[in-house]
Amino acid sequence: MGVAHHGRTERLDLADPSLREWQCTVLHSGEDGIVLDRSAFYPGGGGQPPDHGVLLWQGVQTRIVDTRKGDDLYLIPAEGDPVPPAGTAVTGAVEDERRTSLMRTHSGLHILCGVVFRDFGALVTGGNMQPGEARMDFNLPEIPPDFKSSLEDLVNAEVGANRRIDIRVLPRDEALAVPDIVRTQAKLIPHDEPEIRVVDIVRLDVQADGGTHVASTAQVGRVLVTKVESKGRANRRVRLRLA
Repeated sequence: MGVAHHGRTERLDLADPSLREWQCTVLHSGEDGIVLDRSAFYPGGGGQPPDHGVLLWQGVQTRIVDTRKGDDLYLIPAEGDPVPPAGTAVTGAVEDERRTSLMRTHSGLHILCGVVFRDFGALVTGGNMQPGEARMDFNLPEIPPDFKSSLEDLVNAEVGANRRIDIRVLPRDEALAVPDIVRTQAKLIPHDEPEIRVVDIVRLDVQADGGTHVASTAQVGRVLVTKVESKGRANRRVRLRLA
């Protein structure tokens, strides 16, 4: 399907993560959901939940509360809301507070991942996020006694460094030639994907990633490491939230 499209839908969310409102046309409308020709709704993936928002059409509002990914991206309306028929011109709008919080949270996780890989050599074994809070698991058998506080200081030093966060799309072979482009123990890039989207926190972290991010580490804001848990002999779970 490529990076710029999913099925028949052009992925505006990846082209411009700051976009919150746009014009589009309904291509399909049914019990399985609504398909748009252009959409800035992030559909979820990589631990980042899907966006919420609305479709506005002919004086009517349809709330979007979820997305289902198949051959197309199917937007799921709120139960009981009217649904625009195929061919309808609509205005899409993403809920800004939720999306912005998720972008900051996702970028904060990448800062955490970059710091732990750089300073402790640990790979990611899992992760998840909600707006403003998240957890990430690492293959990290040994940690120092002051790990929690020192990790918070290291992460916030990178926030304060205001590092640029660049997004680029590379041919598969070129992307996989980048050292440590995949920071997870499980190699999650599909074998048939010809292009790979790369998120680069300049001079800290370069990873294959399909989510939405802020433009610099300073935009994440202060990060609090709220807990470090043992999840097995070699697995450590780090929980964080945005201050």
